[in-house]
Amino acid sequence: MDEHTWLADRFEEQRRHLQAVAYRMLGSPSEAEDAVQETWLRLSRADNSGVENLGGWMTTIVGRICLDHLRARASRREELIGTDVPESAAGSVADSDPEDEAILADSLGSALLVVLDTLAPAERLAFVLHDIFDVPFDEIAPILKRNPAAARQLASRARRRVQGADTDRDADRVRQQTLVDAFLAAARGGDFAALLTVLDPDVVLRADRVAVDAAAARKAYGAPTILSEVFGAAAVADVFSGRAQAAQPALVNGAAGAVWASGGQARTAFTFTVINGKIVAIDIVADPAHLSRLDLTILPR
Repeated sequence: MDEHTWLADRFEEQRRHLQAVAYRMLGSPSEAEDAVQETWLRLSRADNSGVENLGGWMTTIVGRICLDHLRARASRREELIGTDVPESAAGSVADSDPEDEAILADSLGSALLVVLDTLAPAERLAFVLHDIFDVPFDEIAPILKRNPAAARQLASRARRRVQGADTDRDADRVRQQTLVDAFLAAARGGDFAALLTVLDPDVVLRADRVAVDAAAARKAYGAPTILSEVFGAAAVADVFSGRAQAAQPALVNGAAGAVWASGGQARTAFTFTVINGKIVAIDIVADPAHLSRLDLTILPR
């Protein structure tokens, strides 16, 4: 076995863990997938001959990439909607069992992700790394440029907010499904005003490269132009108004979503992030490799 093949095998062993870390940090399936792919690119180009804990090193890489994404997202939001989002710093994290961590991350409902979005970056990082991925505080502290006691306090503060939130996954799923159903009905009916009522004013629509390219290829047939990111309720409503005729309600990784299927196979998945009864983010996933790793259950209309 050559070195490249060996490295690729080690990366695949860690993929679920890296995906779980990236998703909890970014809250977006498509951005998490991009972060994992970028991790592989950096790993394959770097000299890792002296690395003893390769799994931990990959976790460090994906963590830094995620924080770079958060900084870029904050900068875009400041420019486009005037939101001031603080930043955090990156560092190394510990290796752990990827299978156990992926199962743990997948078992947490979308309600937790909503609460995580309300935390300050330092609180989110401390809580996610310690409570979800079991990283000790003496390793989290350098990431935050604080001492372990301060890191522990940040995680404790975040934990109290999480525990005080409504994390009844079944109830949360029902509420989200009702909202997603209303969104799909408004989209199919071309009811622009109804779309605005379910969308947060600062909603963001994110699409992966395959979805963007597919929309461009179908533009001559009346398909809407889809950018990698679209901000604002009016702009997002304009993308969907009068469309989504073939979209079917679905569970995507256990959360309320939608799927467009053709020939009995899912071609595109739509995931929704909901906060306070409004859709704050929609992710369009069309990349076949990413779709194959999603748990999709199509629901009756």
